[in-house]
Amino acid sequence: MSGMIKTVFTITSVFLLMVLSMSCESNFKEVQRLGFSEFTPSFQAEDFDLKYTDSGRITSILKSPQMLDFSSVKYPFIEFPKGVNVTFFDKAGKKTYVKSDYGVQYKGTSIIDLQGNVRIWTDAGQLLETEQLYFDQKNNWFFTEKKFKFTDPKGVSFGEGIDFSRDFKIVNSQRINGEVDKSGEM
Repeated sequence: MSGMIKTVFTITSVFLLMVLSMSCESNFKEVQRLGFSEFTPSFQAEDFDLKYTDSGRITSILKSPQMLDFSSVKYPFIEFPKGVNVTFFDKAGKKTYVKSDYGVQYKGTSIIDLQGNVRIWTDAGQLLETEQLYFDQKNNWFFTEKKFKFTDPKGVSFGEGIDFSRDFKIVNSQRINGEVDKSGEM
């Protein structure tokens, strides 16, 4: 009889432990859900065209199908989940164009992160293509550690890691993998 009591006691103990662990798991999931902070934009814009000016002169035009402004979070940012197109104008009226599938601007750092089919080009025929490109707004400087293709009237360069001024007057390549000279000289 004492063996039967031990078996019943063991089965009852296992059953109680299972019930307790399920209820603890349920409570734990509830606590996790309550602690979850959902990001909700404080402002949203659809199909917009924003012009930036300085002393009455247009310095850039930003267009995007959607902008989500997360100003109320601890580290505020603006997201462009459906892509972004930007046209920069220098003082002489020369243009630089930027296009990407996605973008995010970090408000505390003035850094813009462009991702997915990033293209930046000028009317002078310079074109840079990469998958991710950062733009430092304070210094008007672009940079990436990703693979890139740079095309200009002199030829085409392939590499990994590049930084350059917004007007392509200063270009620093880190690792060039290959070059093609359009004049036929190598």
